[in-house]
Amino acid sequence: MSAQKAPEKMSEAEARAELEQLASDLAAADTAYYLNDAPTLTDAEYDALRARNLLLEDAFPGLKREDSPSDRVGAEPTSGFGKITHAAPMLSLDNAFNDEDVEEFLGRVRRFLGLSEDDEVQVTAEPKIDGLSLSLTYRKGILAFAATRGNGRVGEDVTANAKVLDDVPKQLSGGDWPDEIEIRGEVYMSHADFEALNAREAEAGRKTFANPRNAAAGSLRQLDVNITKTRPLKFFAYAWGASSVDFADTQADAIAQFIDWGFQTNPRFTVHSSAAGLITAYRDIETRRADLGYDIDGVVYKVNRLDLQSRLGLVSRAPRWAIAHKFPAEKAVTTLEAIDVQVGRTGTLTPVARLTPVTVGGVVVSNATLHNEDEIKRLDVRVGDQVRIQRAGDVIPQILSVENPDRPDRPPQFQLPDACPECSSPAVREIREDGTVDVRRRCTGGLECPAQRAARFQHFVSRKGLDIDGLGAKQIELFLEKNVLEHFQDVFQLPSRIERAGLPPLTEWDGFGQTSAQNLINSIDAVRRPSFARFLNALGIRHVGEVTSAAFARHFGDWDKFWDTVVEAADEIDGTSTAYEELVAIDGIGSAAANALVTFARHPASRAMLDALLDEVDVQPAEQVAGESPVSGQTVVFTGTLEQMTRDEAKARAASLGAKVSGSVSGKTDILVAGPGAGSKLKKAQDLGVRVLTETEWLALIDS
Repeated sequence: MSAQKAPEKMSEAEARAELEQLASDLAAADTAYYLNDAPTLTDAEYDALRARNLLLEDAFPGLKREDSPSDRVGAEPTSGFGKITHAAPMLSLDNAFNDEDVEEFLGRVRRFLGLSEDDEVQVTAEPKIDGLSLSLTYRKGILAFAATRGNGRVGEDVTANAKVLDDVPKQLSGGDWPDEIEIRGEVYMSHADFEALNAREAEAGRKTFANPRNAAAGSLRQLDVNITKTRPLKFFAYAWGASSVDFADTQADAIAQFIDWGFQTNPRFTVHSSAAGLITAYRDIETRRADLGYDIDGVVYKVNRLDLQSRLGLVSRAPRWAIAHKFPAEKAVTTLEAIDVQVGRTGTLTPVARLTPVTVGGVVVSNATLHNEDEIKRLDVRVGDQVRIQRAGDVIPQILSVENPDRPDRPPQFQLPDACPECSSPAVREIREDGTVDVRRRCTGGLECPAQRAARFQHFVSRKGLDIDGLGAKQIELFLEKNVLEHFQDVFQLPSRIERAGLPPLTEWDGFGQTSAQNLINSIDAVRRPSFARFLNALGIRHVGEVTSAAFARHFGDWDKFWDTVVEAADEIDGTSTAYEELVAIDGIGSAAANALVTFARHPASRAMLDALLDEVDVQPAEQVAGESPVSGQTVVFTGTLEQMTRDEAKARAASLGAKVSGSVSGKTDILVAGPGAGSKLKKAQDLGVRVLTETEWLALIDS
C-alpha cells in the first residue's frame, strides 16, 4: 500500500478516490478467496486494506460506498452447484490486531449496552480455524442439506459431499435438539493429511495444493462426491444460524450441546471476564500454534451471554458481539523478476510484481500487487531487487522493503505506461477537486476499453444485477466480440442487433442451438419487470451498489418518484435543492451516492441510455412491508439523549422493524423520537406537525 495520509489530512476527493480503489481491490480478493479457492492477497494485506477502508469510512461517513467492503461477505456462489439460501446470513468477523484493539472491542460492547466498567461481561475465546465455512441444516435431527458460505446469503449446495465427512453427523445424538437448526463450523485438513494428500497427487502426476485451506475448500467443492470421499476432511462446529427454538443461554452452553449432539468442537475453547484474560488466552494459543496440527490464523472472541448477543445485533457484514484477533504475518526474501500491468474493470492500471517463487510458512508465493506508481516510488522497488515479503496464510504476499538498494546495476525505476495496455487509449492520473493528483492511473477508454466494457455488461446481467440466466461472462465476451452489444438496452434487442450486424440467427452460432438460443431469449424477457433495487444496482453507477439501491427503493418505493427527485437535484446548479437534501438525508446514503446519481443524471449519454433502457423494461415498485410492524415504511428520526437504550441500538431496532431511519427532519418525517436535550430537530418537527414521541412512547409503539 502506498504511503498513506492520516484521514484528517485528506480532502474528500482524496478519500473518495482511495475508497473506490479499496472497494475494487477487496472485491477481487473476495472472489479469489471464497469462490476460486485461490487467494490473491495475504491475510495481512487483506486485513490492512479492510482496516484502512473502515478508517476512511469513519472519518468520512458521507463517502461510504454502497458496494463498501465493510458491508460485504464472501462472493457469489458458482453455477456448478445448486444454490441454498441461508435461513440466517453467514456473516464475517471484524478484526483486532493488537491488545489495544481487544480492549476497544470490550469498550464498544459496554458502550453499546450502556454498561459500566463494574458490570461483568463474559467473553469466549477459541482458535480461528483457517478452512472453509460450512452450514449444516438438521430437521428432526436428520441432516437435510449443507451449504458453503457463498455471498453470506446464498451458498452452494454441497449436501452430498458433506455427508461423506466423518465429523459431520448424519443423525444428531441425544434428543433435546431443536426440530430445525443450522449448525455452522469450519471444514479443514490437518498438516499430516495435507502432506500425505499432496504426496499422492504428485505421485499420480496431478496438481498439488498450495496449502491445507485450499486443499480443504477444493476437496469439499468437488462436483464428483467420490473425490471428496477420498479426501481427509475434518469439521469443527462452533456456531449456529437459525433455530426453531432457543436451546442455550450462553455460547459456552451451546458448544456443550454441540458435543452432546455428536459434533467435534475445539478443545481450546475458554471463557474469560476481562481483556487481560482474553489476551492471555491469545498468547497461549499463539505459543501452541505450531503443535496444533492444523492451520489457524488467530483467536475468535464472542460475548458469552446470548441475550447480550441479541441486543448487540449485527452491522452489515459482521456481528457486534464477536471479533477475530489475528496473528502477525510471516516474512521471507525473494527476487522481483518483472512488473506486469493489469487493467481493472474501472480502468485502473495496477502494477503486479512477479517474484521468484519462495516458500513462506509452507506456501509457495510468486506474485504481489504494487497498487500504483506512488507505491513503486515509495518502495523504490526495481526489477532484479531482492525484496522482503510478508505472508499470513494465503498465496500472494505484500512487499515490505528492498533488501539491496545499493547494488550498482539497478535499472531505472519502473514507469506505468501512459497508454492503456488493453485498448491503447490514454492512461492518465486525474486531477482531483483540490488540485492534487490521483494516486491511480486510469484508462480513459470507457466502454471502448475491453477490460471495462466486459465488466460493465457482466455486472448488468449478473446475479446482483438483472440476474439473466444463461448470459454470463462467456456469452457477454462473445456478443461484444461480434459487436452486437454497445449499450445496456441492446441486451433486450439481441435478435434484432444480431440481424442488423449482418450475422446469422443465434440458433446457428457455435455453442447455441434452437433450445439454448430460445432459453436465452426467454431469460432476457423474464427480467423485463425488474424490482426497483435490482434495476438501480444493475446500472453500475459508482457509489450506488446493492445496499444503497435497496435503501433508495425502501425510501421512495416508486421508480418514477425516485428518478424525478434525482433529475430535480441534477437540474439545480448549486446542489442545494430540496430534492438533493432528501437524497442525502436518507439514513446510510450520504453525499457520495447522491453526487454520483446527480452526475449520472447530468450526463446526456447516460440519460439517453436510461431512457432507451426504460422503453425495454418496466421497473416494479419496491415491495411494501406495511403491517409487519407498527412502523414499517415510516421515516423515523431520533434526537436528544436516549435513556433506555443507546442511539445505535435504537436505530438498529427501528431498521429491523422496517422503518426508514433518517438523520434530519423534513416534511416527509413520520415520527420524531425525542429524548432529554432535544433541540432544533424537535422544534422543526413541531413546526411541521410531525408526530413526536418520548422514548417510552416509542418503545410502547414498537412493542405493540
